[in-house]
Amino acid sequence: MSRIKLSIPDHFDYLTQMKLRIYDMNYGSHMGNDSVLSIVHEARVRFLASINAEEKNFYGLLLLMADSAIVYKKEAFYGDLLEIKISVSEIYSHGFELFYLISNVSHNLEIARIKTGMVCCDPITRKINRLPKKFAQKFR
Repeated sequence: MSRIKLSIPDHFDYLTQMKLRIYDMNYGSHMGNDSVLSIVHEARVRFLASINAEEKNFYGLLLLMADSAIVYKKEAFYGDLLEIKISVSEIYSHGFELFYLISNVSHNLEIARIKTGMVCCDPITRKINRLPKKFAQKFR
C-alpha cells in the first residue's frame, strides 16, 4: 500500500489552540490516533462557530464527515499546547474538504496533517444536498 501524502495549502482560514488532555493519551503515553480526529473535530466546531455555522445547522443543512486521511509526523504528549490551522482546501457541488495542520507550539514541531471530506445533508430527507452558495462564495 502506498503512503498517503497531504500537501500543506498556501493559506489557512482559521487557527485555534488547545492543550492535550490526559484522555488524549494512549497506552504508549503519547497522543492516540483516535484523539487526532477528536481534536480536529473540536477545531472544526470552533471554525464553524467563527462563521456563525454549526454541523447540525450548516445554513439549514447538516454537515457530515464523509471521509478522512491522517499523516502522522511526530508524537505529542500530555500538556503539549497544540496549534490547529484549518484551510477550506477544495469546494465541490455537494461539499468541501478541510485541511488541518496540527503543530506543537512549545517545541515548534509539525505533529500531523489531516484532511476531511465534508458533505451537506438535508436534515429531513437525510439525502446529500448542494453546498450552500453563501459558504461557497465566502471560500472560493
